[in-house]
Amino acid sequence: MSSDQLTGSPPGVSRGLLLLLAVVAGFMVSNIYYGQPLLESMGTDLGISLAHIGWVVASSQAGYLLGLVFLVPLGDIVDRRALISVQVGASAVGAGAVTLALSQAALLLAFAILGLASSVVQTIVAYTAASSTPDKRGGNIGTVTAGVVSGLILARTVAGGMTELWGWRSVYVFAAAAAVVLSLSVLLALPKEQSGRGPTRYWPAVSSVVVLTRRNPLFRTRALITMLLFASFGVLWNGMSLLLSGPAWNLPPGVIGLFGLAGLVGILAASKAGAAADRGWGQRVTGISLMALLVSWLALSLGSWSLLWFIAGIIVLDAAVQSVHVSSQTMIVAGAAESASSIIGSYMVFYSVGSALGAAAVTPVFDAWGWTGASVLGAGFALLALAVWGMERRRKQDPGARLVRSTQPGGAE
Repeated sequence: MSSDQLTGSPPGVSRGLLLLLAVVAGFMVSNIYYGQPLLESMGTDLGISLAHIGWVVASSQAGYLLGLVFLVPLGDIVDRRALISVQVGASAVGAGAVTLALSQAALLLAFAILGLASSVVQTIVAYTAASSTPDKRGGNIGTVTAGVVSGLILARTVAGGMTELWGWRSVYVFAAAAAVVLSLSVLLALPKEQSGRGPTRYWPAVSSVVVLTRRNPLFRTRALITMLLFASFGVLWNGMSLLLSGPAWNLPPGVIGLFGLAGLVGILAASKAGAAADRGWGQRVTGISLMALLVSWLALSLGSWSLLWFIAGIIVLDAAVQSVHVSSQTMIVAGAAESASSIIGSYMVFYSVGSALGAAAVTPVFDAWGWTGASVLGAGFALLALAVWGMERRRKQDPGARLVRSTQPGGAE
């Protein structure tokens, strides 16, 4: 018997509240990406060399990773509504600190705080999973993920436009003001979660990433697929500027940023994948999407001479990535919604590792072998993910196997 049956199905999430959660998630993930097109402006303003200003992005990502490990699991212990409101409010503090920073040290600390608070995105996903009825869970997660995709893609465009008009600090004034409004909105609009969660201690919840990876085959496989999936994703989005700004096209940064808009198709894919997962088609969606991811690199590899093929490849890749991502999240929380925070936080650690792996690997590969080498790298990650999925399908499993809470207090297994 699933935990949903034991505690009673959650009452569900209304369309209005789901829209609010998607908007908040989109704004919060934007905090991590606003700074990417602003690095040169920040460095010039604060007298930081280009060699060192890159640490700004690294500090926000480091803060985000710490948040995944130490803050997101709190959602299995305290009321997630309150936790979301506090974290969103804390992001206003981080954005305000960025606005006031006058030195490299102050800027790095401010971005670390902003990244730490912005891990609330995954608390929102966990809240959505725990508050949804089983038949709507995947679709609702897909809707929130669509908000995340929108924020991720539009952040760079918004930041670039505001910087040209009012300077780079205006971006973080806007982010701080938005966070204050959204924090209050969450506190006033979201209902308290139903009681019924078993006793959970903090440190066992934090250690869930180790427990789940070691003991649960479904989580371990999905986490590995996600790591490889986002490594392939990272190869494209971190290598794209190297191709488009190079001798092949010589495009300015503003034009390069517009290519990200092609990824908005992933919004539709995320929603549809979640609905398919609700019908029990998660494995099928994963396999088809990973094949599409591999094929997308054939189109992307032609980017040195055809922008049309390149854009087509972006559309297919992003749709495939979001489809697998939503399907995986839906599958790993099925039957264990009360432990959603620990499970989602642990899962997203592998997302972060994969994204960092792709970003770190593409630069030296591009330098040595150009865009063809980068395309082979991205396709290689996609092929490995497809191989992991294939092995999962071949392994004989109990059809009813799911992630369930440990019988011991604290921690999902």
